[in-house]
Amino acid sequence: MAAAVPANPSPSIVLSFAASDPTGGAGLQADILTLASLGCLPLSVVTAITVQDTAGVEGVLPLDAEWVADQARALLEDMPVAVFKLGMLGSVEAITAIAEVISDYPDIPVVLDPVLASGRGDQFADEEMIEAMIGLLLPQTTLLTPNSPEARRLAQQLGEADGDARHERSLAGCAHSLIDAGCEYVLVTGTHEAGLQVVNTLYGSHGAVRTDRWDRLPGSYHGSGCTLASAIAAHLASGVDVVDAVLGAQEYTWRTLAAGFRPGMGQFIPDRLFWSREADEEADEA
Repeated sequence: MAAAVPANPSPSIVLSFAASDPTGGAGLQADILTLASLGCLPLSVVTAITVQDTAGVEGVLPLDAEWVADQARALLEDMPVAVFKLGMLGSVEAITAIAEVISDYPDIPVVLDPVLASGRGDQFADEEMIEAMIGLLLPQTTLLTPNSPEARRLAQQLGEADGDARHERSLAGCAHSLIDAGCEYVLVTGTHEAGLQVVNTLYGSHGAVRTDRWDRLPGSYHGSGCTLASAIAAHLASGVDVVDAVLGAQEYTWRTLAAGFRPGMGQFIPDRLFWSREADEEADEA
């Protein structure tokens, strides 16, 4: 009688809700590459199918909300998820379904990357979707990772709902309003701001927690935000606290961008497996 083969321990598991990007640059494929590169088992729930290349998005087909919820529940009933990562969600109905699913798991941290538009400016979210995101997801969010235009747009929507547009005054004010809306932390990234350095600031309930400055790299990158949010989720899944997860994820993301490549006629794509290629080069030189 053959001896039973002992099972190896499972890596930390992260469940990503996102749209499929056939280029592999952003969306679900970016999440999977990043999470796997950082040692996690990536589970995936497809929220929408896109037609796009590295230059821009030509079409978005949101999946039926029941299909979105069923994908997630089947996975959650089978495997222990350490972190939820949310990206482009497709529709108000899908946002509602996802909010209901994750509300059943209040102890699992949530990293929300509020993907409102593509790098070219193709709009992914209308006002109704933003309202649903603010009302249903922010109160369940551990860490929100908007770039500066997304932070301003979300805060503006909050200000309009409150009859108060004062939060347009600064990114710190935007972050404060988003924390008031329910999320624990907000990491505002400064890629879209002027300057020789990219300045990213993490805010908590008592204001700025840490500010990090990174040399601005030439070129335009497809999927940098997805990479950063997924890297944060991977670090959280490994047991790192939010502050250290944010720093580690920024370091990883900057290195993926520095190693980025341009496979098509549009944006550069981050190399999430840069470490593997560096190891191969070192082996060749040895």
